[in-house]
Amino acid sequence: MRKFALTLVLVAAMLLGAGCRDSRHIPMANGRPQVTIMVGGLEKIIYLPAMLTQQLGHFTNNDIDVTLLSEQSGATAETALLTGDVQAVVGFYDHTIDLQAKEQCITSVVQMADVPGEVELVSARDAATVTYPTDFRGKNLGVTSLGSSTDFLTQALAGQAGLTTADYNRVKVGAGQTFIAGMNHGGIDAGMTTDPTVAQMVNAGQAKVLVDLRTESGTRRALGGLYPSSSLYMRCDTVKAHPEIVQKLVTSFVQTLRWIKQHSPAQIADKMPPQYAGGNRDLYLQSIADSIGMFNGDGIMKTEGAQNALRILGTYSKNVAPVKDRIDIAATYTTEFARAAPRD
Repeated sequence: MRKFALTLVLVAAMLLGAGCRDSRHIPMANGRPQVTIMVGGLEKIIYLPAMLTQQLGHFTNNDIDVTLLSEQSGATAETALLTGDVQAVVGFYDHTIDLQAKEQCITSVVQMADVPGEVELVSARDAATVTYPTDFRGKNLGVTSLGSSTDFLTQALAGQAGLTTADYNRVKVGAGQTFIAGMNHGGIDAGMTTDPTVAQMVNAGQAKVLVDLRTESGTRRALGGLYPSSSLYMRCDTVKAHPEIVQKLVTSFVQTLRWIKQHSPAQIADKMPPQYAGGNRDLYLQSIADSIGMFNGDGIMKTEGAQNALRILGTYSKNVAPVKDRIDIAATYTTEFARAAPRD
C-alpha cells in the first residue's frame, strides 16, 4: 500500500509539472536561443512577415534559431502560448487585451500592422441583398473561430450597424479552403477572411468585397479609427526574463518590415516558399499587392490604434466589456524593442 501511495504521489507530481510548464524558459543549443513561434496561418498575407523573416535569414543573422508553426485559430495559438508550448505568437494584437481581461499578461513586442488586413466577403448569391452590415440580420457570418479576432471584428461591424449577436449567427469556418467551401456550399452568407482567399474568391466570381479593412481609409470608415492587427506577442514574464532574446526577435522582424517597404510584390513573392502561390503566381502577386500596404515598416504601435482596439473590445467583447475600465492598455504592448532595433 505504501508503494502504491508513493506511485500516486509521483504521478500527480509529474502531471502537475506538465500542466505548469515555466513559459519563461527559452531553450538554448550551441549558445543560441531556440524559439518556437506559432503563427495564425503561415500562408496568410497578413502574417507574411513571419515566413519572410525566416526566408531572408534575419533570425539566423541575429543569432537566434526559430521554428515556425501554423495554426489557423488565434484562440488556439494564445492557449499554446499560455501553456508554454510556444514562446511567442504572430497574431492579432487584440488578444493581448482580451487576455488581460482574463487576468493574463501578454504584450505585443512588434506591431507589424495598424489595420486588420481582413475583408468581409459576401457570397455572389447574396451580394444583391447584403450590401451593408445592417443586412446581416438573420444571416450566417463566417469567422475563423469563436473568440478569434475575426469574431471580434464581425461583432464590431454588426454592432456599429445597430445589431447584436442575437440578430445573426456566427459560424466557425476556419480559413482558406474551409472558408471557401463554407461560402460556396451555403454554410455562410458572408464572412471575414484575408488574402489570398479574398483574391481567389473575387476573381472566380464566387464573392464580392463588402467591407475592406486592408487600408487605413477603409478601416477608419468601418471601425472609427485604426485597429492594430498583426503582431508578435509574448508573455510578459518571458519578456521580462529574457530582454536580450526578445531584442533579437524584434530586430529580425523590424528588419523584415523595412525590407518590405523597399521591395515590390514580385520581389517579395520571390522570397516566399513557392508552394504559397498555390500554382497561380499572378493571383499570389495580386494578393500581396492588395494587402502589403497594411504593414507599417517600423514595428511601432500607434497609441491611437491601441486605444481604438480597447474601445471596440470594451463594447463588443463579453470578456473585456465588464472590466474595460480596469484594462491597463500600456501593459498590452511595448515600443521599447522596436525603437532599439539597429539600422542596417
